[in-house]
Amino acid sequence: MTIRDCNVEVKQLPEALTMKHARVFLRELESCMKSDRPCVVLDCSKVRQMDRTAVHLLLGCLEEAIKRNGDVKLAAVSNSAREILELTGVSRLFEMFETNAEAMISFNRLPTVTTLQTTTPARSYRAVENAA
Repeated sequence: MTIRDCNVEVKQLPEALTMKHARVFLRELESCMKSDRPCVVLDCSKVRQMDRTAVHLLLGCLEEAIKRNGDVKLAAVSNSAREILELTGVSRLFEMFETNAEAMISFNRLPTVTTLQTTTPARSYRAVENAA
């Protein structure tokens, strides 16, 4: 496996988002998304309130990146915004980092491979046999 070296684009999310702002932001993001496997960090340091429009914007950015085998990562997410992302389940879709630098570096690292142990202890079989 090789380390993927990509140009990482960092984009600042605006503090307040209206539908109009979101459409403009997505249009500006299109230039980043034209490459194969886009790597985008969304700087959320100015975002204080994560509302429906902001969540839809994040999902739209991720969708566009995934269409091109890329990824979007979040940086500097406030505690209140993180709570909303967790409550809505959106946090499971994004890697979140404390700083833009950490998020940028993460694109050029090898993914961690975890091996799951699939064997079941013998006593589990005995418990099933006794229950039958």
